[in-house]
Amino acid sequence: MDNCWDPKIECMPRYELEKIQGQRLKNMVEHVYKNVPFYRNKLNKAGIKPSDIKDLEDLYKLPFTSKADLRDNYPYGLFAVPMSDIVRIHASSGTSGYPTVVGYTKKDIADWTDMVARAISAAGGHQNSVMQVAYGYGLFTGGLGLHYGAELVGASVIPASGGNTKRQVQLLQDFGSSILACTPSYALYIAETLKDMGVDIKTLSLKAGIFGAEPWTESMRKEIEKRLNIKAYDIYGLSEIYGPGVGYECCAQNGMHICEDKIIAEVIDTDTLQPVPDGQYGELVFTTITKEGLPLLRYRTRDICKITREKCSCGRTMMRMGKTRGRSDDMLIIRGVNLFPTQIESALMEIGLVEPQYLIEVERVGILDELTVKVEISTENFSDEIRQLEEIRNTIFKSIQETTGLHANVQLIESKMLTRSEGKAIRVIDKRNLAA
Repeated sequence: MDNCWDPKIECMPRYELEKIQGQRLKNMVEHVYKNVPFYRNKLNKAGIKPSDIKDLEDLYKLPFTSKADLRDNYPYGLFAVPMSDIVRIHASSGTSGYPTVVGYTKKDIADWTDMVARAISAAGGHQNSVMQVAYGYGLFTGGLGLHYGAELVGASVIPASGGNTKRQVQLLQDFGSSILACTPSYALYIAETLKDMGVDIKTLSLKAGIFGAEPWTESMRKEIEKRLNIKAYDIYGLSEIYGPGVGYECCAQNGMHICEDKIIAEVIDTDTLQPVPDGQYGELVFTTITKEGLPLLRYRTRDICKITREKCSCGRTMMRMGKTRGRSDDMLIIRGVNLFPTQIESALMEIGLVEPQYLIEVERVGILDELTVKVEISTENFSDEIRQLEEIRNTIFKSIQETTGLHANVQLIESKMLTRSEGKAIRVIDKRNLAA
């Protein structure tokens, strides 16, 4: 069995899993109806009583929950237990309005830690591993989430947090870190800093990386694996649903296993709000079925992905989600065409002439949208010869057009001229006043 933390759970026959999900769903609906006035009112308005939920098939009777519902009930209005039972509070950054606040009981922390332990084990982590956590600590769930999971598997944890990249490199060298956990964009920045400092990557003990908190493509994975000489594993999570560890990759690197014993996942059509077949892209929706502090019914994540229930080659039976294309609210509509930033990333990475650093800018000129893609090209490909640069620009232009169907103004930028991120990368600047 591939590095399984809990084979009895992770490889459970699906009929057993779905039976457990049905019972836990029933219990959860009773829990929120009794303890959360918001849900009691919402269910009453929909004409639903807890007794109407008998098994997993009744999931679709339940109403959806949105991020706006969390913000409207800021800070503690959706908590299902007294504050005396809440042992930790996390929150989102709150870039648009109030932050979303999440409360955890002791059991919630234990469940979350177990989920992260599965992810770390699947990436090859064990009691002899040294794990450098370069996610931010604090209200963001990334740092503490990976930290607790690593301690549970028995690894030696380096709580490096984000930033201070040269110090990150020193820690990699001096402490013998075997696993790096951070955002994929920051992993590339660390790789770039290693090169600038003249560190031979082969002298490090790094074997694996656990990367998440932002969408990234298969092409980006290959770039990270090449530059850091590791195997790069994807991890998925969101603060409203515990945090990192909701989904995680195994050695097959063919989708992230969702912890279905604690969370029910579904994918819906964003227009009809009806479930879509496995293998079809739609919006990911989660229902927590073991969470005490902040249980959520059919929470719309806005993340676009697809799922499969086919048994994985690693032996796990848990549903797998593919890499997210992005968020539905991050999708750009340019001249009537839907565009996700990851599509631009795929087009750029396939070329091989550019650095994995780019910036998308959108502005409205008159009545038309103008798309500009600023791209760093490697030092060896950057030339003062206009013809050579124009050939590279045309290659990028054609690749973007073929991938997205859009014409983009391509601006070539010398290596290291775009701002680096020590957390989530900023890939899009939309200068349009769409609210006007």
